[in-house]
Amino acid sequence: ASRASEITFELPDNAKQCFYEEIAQGTKCTLEFQVITGGHYDVDCRLEDPDGLVLYKEMKKQYDSFTFTASRNGTYKFCFSNEFSTFTHKTVYFDFQVGEDPPLFPSENRVTALTQMESACVSIHEALKSVIDYQTHFRLREAQGRSRAEDLNTRVAYWSIGEAIILLVVSIGQVFLLKSFFSDKRTTTTRVGS
Repeated sequence: ASRASEITFELPDNAKQCFYEEIAQGTKCTLEFQVITGGHYDVDCRLEDPDGLVLYKEMKKQYDSFTFTASRNGTYKFCFSNEFSTFTHKTVYFDFQVGEDPPLFPSENRVTALTQMESACVSIHEALKSVIDYQTHFRLREAQGRSRAEDLNTRVAYWSIGEAIILLVVSIGQVFLLKSFFSDKRTTTTRVGS
């Protein structure tokens, strides 16, 4: 039997978030993650077996994928850490797949090979699974692009406001400077008696 956890979550600055999965020995598992928004789009990731042995550890990664086979029964723990960041919170997506999909047409009690129709169904099923993967990655890239565009838009707006204020201050300064050139300066003359 196969099961998958697919979650997108907020990881605050200076925080750590852990997830736990009960896995049977000999089960093939894949952990895939990607930082969607925040800072330099990086996060620390760590995966431990039930004995606390570190199977995977990466620092400041934007995205990665790691496949392993469970060495024993128990609860496996994987954590995402943003503890190196003091003020930037992140949005992280991960997909944790445990086990492999059961075949569409189980081979037990079969004497003959797959029929042409069954073979076509299997290939269509595989193609649809890859389409789902592509859709997920494109949705993540779209969310990342939207986040960057909104961030850029905010910066441009603040820069424009700043430029307008500077322009106003410089204009007022120039008006007062020019006015001081043309205002008559009353000079006082003192007579010195002999």
